[in-house]
Amino acid sequence: MIQGRALHFVFKVADRTLTAKFYREVLGMKVLRHEEFTEGCAAACNGPYDNRWSKTMVGYGPEDTHFVVELTYNYNVHSYEKGNDFIGITVRSKEAIERAKAVGWPLEQENGLHVATAPGGYKFFLINDSQPTGRDPVEKVALASSNLSKSIQYWNGILGLKKYNETGTSVLLGFGDNQAKLELFDVGKPVEHKTAYGRIAFSCPFDEQPKINKKIEETNNTILTPLTSLDTPGKATVRVIILADPDGHEICFVDDEGFRELSKVDPEGEALLDKYIKKDLERMKTE
Repeated sequence: MIQGRALHFVFKVADRTLTAKFYREVLGMKVLRHEEFTEGCAAACNGPYDNRWSKTMVGYGPEDTHFVVELTYNYNVHSYEKGNDFIGITVRSKEAIERAKAVGWPLEQENGLHVATAPGGYKFFLINDSQPTGRDPVEKVALASSNLSKSIQYWNGILGLKKYNETGTSVLLGFGDNQAKLELFDVGKPVEHKTAYGRIAFSCPFDEQPKINKKIEETNNTILTPLTSLDTPGKATVRVIILADPDGHEICFVDDEGFRELSKVDPEGEALLDKYIKKDLERMKTE
């Protein structure tokens, strides 16, 4: 059984300035770290782009104890097309609802929840309760499934996520009771991944990564990136394996030991993001 830990979901963002405003001023998340890269990621963390890009981790607390959001920004890529693959992230936070109203960010209603939509069209479902203390306000990530039984067989049967709830059209899965969950909804049609496609990330012990590789090979499922090491300038190197589920949702398993070192909160992260946002604005003035 994989000893997994839910880490983050990756979004591609085209407008770094407005995106930062949404996550900081509406959701109330903090910048945990910001990193700049001169060329594309060997594991396609920034998508199929071999160019300069940045990664900004935002969340309600340290990555050791919170499920966070990874914002990838590709320089000179000005838009992404969204498919039907990503449904939304659920956050328990009446405070986010109040902040959205205060700054005039549009809110919609869906299934009894407030919905705030981030730049790029990514939905956040907001539960109108006070943010919990002592645990993460981020409750779950919802993705689309074209065949729920196949999805359950993959995520529960092969990867070993526990089933917490199952209906005729959805299933709630996770590696631990106190972790953010993955919810899969049967959308009754093929899942389409456009250029805005994301990626969900988990960690596991270094020694378990080859076991995942072997299990995926034995079951004839898809490995997008075999075990490979990724470097971050001035920080720890981590090893990852990138998979795809039956609907093509990308899944990253990173070694927990290396990732805990890499993902330490950088007290300069907020200032670094603001520095490069300022450069973005200066560059746009000259274009």
